[in-house]
Amino acid sequence: MFNAPWIVLLLTAVIVGGYAWQSRFPLDSVALSYAFSPAMLGEGRWERLVTSLFVHGNWMHALMNAGFALAFGTPVARQLRADRAGGALVFVLFYLVCGALSSLGYAALHPGGQAALVGASGAVSGLMGAAARLMGGHGRLGPIFSRTVLGMGAVWFAINAAIGLLGSGLLPGTEGAGVAWEAHIAGFIAGAVAFGPFVRLAQRA
Repeated sequence: MFNAPWIVLLLTAVIVGGYAWQSRFPLDSVALSYAFSPAMLGEGRWERLVTSLFVHGNWMHALMNAGFALAFGTPVARQLRADRAGGALVFVLFYLVCGALSSLGYAALHPGGQAALVGASGAVSGLMGAAARLMGGHGRLGPIFSRTVLGMGAVWFAINAAIGLLGSGLLPGTEGAGVAWEAHIAGFIAGAVAFGPFVRLAQRA
């Protein structure tokens, strides 16, 4: 972790530090101000696609996302040349786009839904999808349909489908709260598909 690019360490600190600040307030009031729900799209509250990424349900939720962000964000940030200011900006943009697309994927399946979504899981799933392409390319940008990407995607789909069918009790720290497992899958797909254009963008940044 000490060799991770600075932007990944900063992202991890923002997730953990953000929840440390958030925990001073009731979750319901924080969610009311920052969470995303599909119904908000009709109200024009598109900013919630981003603000919801920085709100978490509890410490376990925040720490799990921080750990996954550190693990999968490190190779992605290196590929995006995040040691430079331009590359770091591209990494942040990629992270936010994956998170937004994950929520939009959930909204597409639940149009007009009122359920509140919080957490960085969709964005982190995007980092996982991008990292899968690097694994498939042995450290370089591999094809979207490589065996590694398809294999990791299938496992991630199976895990999240099981959560959807059997309930959130499969995950530690959910405390009975619902899990937007569809957003996790959408985030993985978004990360795998969008990573190529962002790599090319980072090369010009």
